[in-house]
Amino acid sequence: MSTVQATTISCPHCGRTNRVPVAAEGSPRCGHCKQPLPWIVDAGDDDFTEVAERADVPVVVDLWATWCGPCRMVSPALEQVATELAGRIKLVKVDVDKNPRLSRRFEVQAVPTLLILDKGETVARQAGAAPAPALRQWVEQTIRTREG
Repeated sequence: MSTVQATTISCPHCGRTNRVPVAAEGSPRCGHCKQPLPWIVDAGDDDFTEVAERADVPVVVDLWATWCGPCRMVSPALEQVATELAGRIKLVKVDVDKNPRLSRRFEVQAVPTLLILDKGETVARQAGAAPAPALRQWVEQTIRTREG
């Protein structure tokens, strides 16, 4: 098990900066106002299992590349969805060029490729960019199906 790394997230409710672990039980809340925080982290070949597959909440995986124009367009939309659905999902970003094992494992043919994992199992997949409302609808439909 690796040492727990953290990222900083600004609370969309009160603006305070919070340290959020990349892997933890439950989902993060603001230390000041106690509202759910968007959980947006990077993962790679070495820590993907710990960061994404062991999460208690559904995980949206963004398989992207730095040279990919559509990836740069979809990234802010995914971050918006993660903010809107704070406490219900975790967004994990994976650079396919730096993480070839994950790219092969998920058979990435085009980027961006988006996955939804529930307890480590791929329950939904789509390729290509989409606007935030369409992404949110896709995520919500998928997690609602799993919850119901």
